[in-house]
Amino acid sequence: MDSMDELYNDIIMEHSMNSYNKKKMSNADFSEIGHNPNCGDEITLDMKMNGDVIEDMAFSGHGCAISQASTSVMIDTLKGKTIYEAKEIVRIFIEMIKRETKDEAELEKLEDAIAFKNVSNMPSRVKCALLAWHTVEDMIDKRFEK
Repeated sequence: MDSMDELYNDIIMEHSMNSYNKKKMSNADFSEIGHNPNCGDEITLDMKMNGDVIEDMAFSGHGCAISQASTSVMIDTLKGKTIYEAKEIVRIFIEMIKRETKDEAELEKLEDAIAFKNVSNMPSRVKCALLAWHTVEDMIDKRFEK
């Protein structure tokens, strides 16, 4: 295993075991439930906006280490971004997991979320990694112009 894979594993482990993003947000502007019927993972995403900027996000729920870590890393990645930037980052992440992009310049926009790049090699974990990303995509599409 090379040093980048070790770093990515560390990021995933840290977020799955010690997520400071896992909490209920009492003043959320939007909430969306995401569910993976294949394995039973379920999350509730909360989002607080400041104009068109994502001011804060949090999540609650249960699931495997990959889904919980992916949700937490996604929150860290999207906080402080505009809705437009968030939509682009979500698109890039989904394309990365589905092996539809390898553009390094685009992948850099994912920040720590690039740690999930190798999940594309584990078909049974793809939906786990994508749960939060599809949930936030639904949240944005329902409430903001497409």
